[in-house]
Amino acid sequence: MSTIVQQEILKLQAKGIRITPQRQAILQFLIENHRHPTADEIYQALAENFSNMSVATVYNNLRLLKKLNVVKELTYGDHASRFDYVTSDHYHAICKNCGLMVDFYYPGLEDVQQAAASLTGFAIDEHRLEVYGLCPDCQKKMATEK
Repeated sequence: MSTIVQQEILKLQAKGIRITPQRQAILQFLIENHRHPTADEIYQALAENFSNMSVATVYNNLRLLKKLNVVKELTYGDHASRFDYVTSDHYHAICKNCGLMVDFYYPGLEDVQQAAASLTGFAIDEHRLEVYGLCPDCQKKMATEK
């Protein structure tokens, strides 16, 4: 188990959250796999090791981790929600062909909140940015298909 997983478990325990083997596995999967999985993908990855775990167990744990600000739920159009372990503010590049989602950080975009607040009078406390295109693998596939 990684140090990050251990630290997150200690934080949850300090908040009085019981750490079940399933909860630990879900958290570890989210921390160690940066692919922004859906609840079903998490279930599929872990079900073999947890015969008593259901999709509902995964959803309930994700709901709790979201409430505790450990993960973010990412919703995009009609697609299933994806879950992201929250470590710092970042943005997402999303492949329009295969759905791959990659994190990136660009410091200049933080000024957007200040500009939006100034222009609208809103008290802006968060923002999100997604950029869309084709990932390198899909670019290669499309180039070979031509």
